[in-house]
Amino acid sequence: MFAIIDIETTGNSYQNGKITEIAIFQHNGVEITGSYSSLIHPEMDIPYFITNLTGISNEMVKNAPKFYEVAKRIVEMTAGRTFVAHNVSFDYKFVKEEYKRLGYFYNNKTMCTVQLARKLLPGHESYSLGRLCADLGIEINGRHRAAGDALATVKLFEILLEKNKLYNDSKSLNNYKLF
Repeated sequence: MFAIIDIETTGNSYQNGKITEIAIFQHNGVEITGSYSSLIHPEMDIPYFITNLTGISNEMVKNAPKFYEVAKRIVEMTAGRTFVAHNVSFDYKFVKEEYKRLGYFYNNKTMCTVQLARKLLPGHESYSLGRLCADLGIEINGRHRAAGDALATVKLFEILLEKNKLYNDSKSLNNYKLF
């Protein structure tokens, strides 16, 4: 069982930044089995360049729930599941830090679709989500928004699962086992 996640944040530093949006797609290895998405009030100003990139403004999050108000839901959606993200260390560190601020230790197994794509889909010029999806014909509806990027990551993940199955079914030397 997997929780495929994307977040938007106030910046690149998980120690100083906060989450402004989260999307979670539960996946059983075959299909999406549940989903959750929410803007999150970061309790700090969103820098202009972030608003420019994501479209998420201070006005948009003004009445959004704060992280502590959605924390239980996020735990429920991810409990017992592998935390999957494109560049998982970024998303995971932010989520983990938000829980740390609440005095809670958040711990899940992680899986990175960037690392998997490099192993299972070699030869791409770039493994950024936008470039990889363009190469693979995956449409991203809402780039730099949590739900749009998370759904694109789901589609990429499904391609990686299929590619992994093909590698494992063959007697190839390129036998990469995900789980």
